Amino acid sequence: MSIQKTIILEVDFAKYKSVKLPRDEAIELLEKISEMLGKTPNDIQETLRYLKNFDEFYEYMRKKFKDYLAPPHKADDYIKGEAIVDKVKLIKEDDKPYAVIIFDRRISVDLLVNALKALGYEVEVKKAF
Repeated sequence: MSIQKTIILEVDFAKYKSVKLPRDEAIELLEKISEMLGKTPNDIQETLRYLKNFDEFYEYMRKKFKDYLAPPHKADDYIKGEAIVDKVKLIKEDDKPYAVIIFDRRISVDLLVNALKALGYEVEVKKAF
């Protein structure tokens, strides 16, 4: 019998959703979301690039004193409601790579919960309001 991992999906006052995952699981989550959507939007592709080249982008963030990396978006992405990833924070804890992914406010909590459950997580949704 396997022990299920628990994760907190935070929803802030502005309805942006965030989740903190080990880098490899963050990659799996974005790939699962793409699979569920039936497409891989540019912001997910760019965020995957950040995660797959973690060390280079982590050093870039440190040198530039940046807290987050924001994948480029077109105005059309926001207008059509197709923006998925708002920004990502790359962090290291005990020399292990982690990512905090901030999702756009229009992404449904259900989509994220279902994607996380598909990866074997028990999801706790924590709303700030």
